[in-house]
Amino acid sequence: MMNRVVLDIECSGVSWESLSHESKTSLLRYCNKDEECKKKERESLALWPVTGKIITIAVHDVGSGDSQVFFDSRGEIKEEYELNNVKYKSGDEKQILSWFFEYIKYSDQIITFSGRRFDCPYIIFRSMLYGLKPTFDLMPNRYGNNRKGYNPHLDLSDQLSYFGGTRKFSLHLICESLGITSPKEGGIDGSQVESFYNRGEYKKIAEYCMRDVFATVELMKKWDNVQVN
Repeated sequence: MMNRVVLDIECSGVSWESLSHESKTSLLRYCNKDEECKKKERESLALWPVTGKIITIAVHDVGSGDSQVFFDSRGEIKEEYELNNVKYKSGDEKQILSWFFEYIKYSDQIITFSGRRFDCPYIIFRSMLYGLKPTFDLMPNRYGNNRKGYNPHLDLSDQLSYFGGTRKFSLHLICESLGITSPKEGGIDGSQVESFYNRGEYKKIAEYCMRDVFATVELMKKWDNVQVN
């Protein structure tokens, strides 16, 4: 049996004021005098690893059922704790990445939703900052034989859109249509992570990230069930 791990991340952006004039100019180069465009760019810094950082990584081992969350609390939460059979551990970004790489070290496959477009490139770039070497190939050839489970990275967003053959939808909409509990039902969504982080509500972000993973696990099960052996 393959060792499969489902993962998700949450990120926070740097302050606009902390960026150099050259960096600001680069980010706004396509906006011209469009103030709405400039506002959107300033509010989207968490989306890019060059202007953001990872503040949470949640993982779930499909085989053992183990679930863990590594999250940044700016040093305010020092003790590890457990909630609803999920283990939570707080550290800085470098520690979060190190714990994550140790967790997936012996995995055969990772499962994500849009992980090829967002999570994994983000993880790889931020690892470069700390000189951390990934213990798993997060971005293998996307066109491998995923249906048989041979591809080390099973991105369910890719699978459900058939690599661009059909329209891509959000995890929330897909969960809603398939009767899966949406991670948004906990009172927070991805657009609110930044404000929650700035208010120091680190645990709520960590729990939301884990709900994302649990929703992806349920989606994975439904996907697995329709595959032809």
